[in-house]
Amino acid sequence: MRVIAGETNAIGPGKIELLEAIDATRSIAAAAKSLGMSYRRAWLLVDELNQALCSPAVAATTGGARGGGSALTETGHQVVELYRKIEQQSAQACSEEIQQIVALVRRP
Repeated sequence: MRVIAGETNAIGPGKIELLEAIDATRSIAAAAKSLGMSYRRAWLLVDELNQALCSPAVAATTGGARGGGSALTETGHQVVELYRKIEQQSAQACSEEIQQIVALVRRP
């Protein structure tokens, strides 16, 4: 599932996975590394998501002895929770159709 806002892909599976990784690692850099993406790409995705929402999903702290970090805001947690709930409900509601379309996919 994707949520498009104008020209922006506001929310999609990649951004949700990134939010979950940030929540687990407390760092955009560590989350990017765990997902095999560059820090720049991760930062751009977070910035795009934060700009698309009414309030930011990720709050970052800078500098300090420990180098700063990042955390999901309440909005960030809500976005992840709602997305995963919609995903689960959709899979249940469409399980027969999903099985049918999977049957049409060529297996290696």
